[in-house]
Amino acid sequence: MRVDMIILEYHPIVGGAQRQLAMVAPRLQALGVDLRILTRRYPGLLPFEVINGVPVHRLPAPGPKLTAAFAFSLSALAQIRRRPPDVIHAYSLFSPLTTAVWAKKRLGIPVVVKILRGGPLGDVDRLRHKPFGARRLAGYRQQVDAFITISREIDGELAELGVPSGRRVWVPNGVDLEAFCPLPEPAKHARRQELGLPVGPLALFTGRLSPEKQVDQLIAIWPQVRQSNPDATLLILGDGPEAAALKQQAGTGILFGGRVDDVHTYLQAADLFVLPSATEGLSNSLLEAMAAGLPSLVTAVGGAPDIIEHGQSGWLVPPDSIVELETAVITLLGDPALRQALGRRARQKMVAEFGLDSVAAALYSLYTAVL
Repeated sequence: MRVDMIILEYHPIVGGAQRQLAMVAPRLQALGVDLRILTRRYPGLLPFEVINGVPVHRLPAPGPKLTAAFAFSLSALAQIRRRPPDVIHAYSLFSPLTTAVWAKKRLGIPVVVKILRGGPLGDVDRLRHKPFGARRLAGYRQQVDAFITISREIDGELAELGVPSGRRVWVPNGVDLEAFCPLPEPAKHARRQELGLPVGPLALFTGRLSPEKQVDQLIAIWPQVRQSNPDATLLILGDGPEAAALKQQAGTGILFGGRVDDVHTYLQAADLFVLPSATEGLSNSLLEAMAAGLPSLVTAVGGAPDIIEHGQSGWLVPPDSIVELETAVITLLGDPALRQALGRRARQKMVAEFGLDSVAAALYSLYTAVL
């Protein structure tokens, strides 16, 4: 079975969607899928290379936004014509899906699309506000063979658009259960020493430092957290457009580690994972924290309420409620027994439902079903 994956950006540009594709691609190959990735070419990147055994074609997308999108779609369509796949898997409702639908109209190739984010700033919301967005959504409702959803929020948005339930398929993001695993307490303390992290309660944020992650709220509450837990440290890992402003805002007890490749080692050393986002799809950072047996405090957005049972496998707070965020951080940092219970059940949830092999098998079944 041949499958073309179309995604706007790919390695070395790394985000949640790129990481998911990079992890699941070799597992699909092991199931017999002959796949290639079609993505945009950015300055300094090769037009073609093989990354971890996966062929990656980087196609030109010059000029301003609309011109770039059109040029990319034409280049991708030319690649598809030269070697037609059995299925096209588009990532997002934007130019990857535009390209896939063009190919379906001309070559009859089935199309599946993964919607990356729901809610405000999500795929459906953003497309509605683009020129001819309503018309494009109506066309996709007719033309796409299957919509991959990663949250009930996204599924509900598609239902409102009139997409039949039989073409809304839940395939979650997956997590590497071997790399992201909990450590026993002695090994955890040793890991913290190896990383040069301070003693005392350690809360961790990992992710892109962009406005929707609302890390500024986490920084704002830290003086109050330190009043209750004087030795508490907040470690922020990641990079992005907000990095400089956040560092300027931060006070005592807050550390910045930048972008790291071995994030699992930090999860294994921390006491609490915190994600105060205004909007999410199904956060890879959250899945990784849960797989590492780390108790997670997250806003009830995107897929978080689908996988976290409040007070059982994690802790949910409403978005933009700084008071509730502060209270929850103080409560959890002050209760080791509760953190241990939450982390244990979180790991059990990931092992049962979110392994990468299960995700690859679900995708393979979906591709087979649309042929």
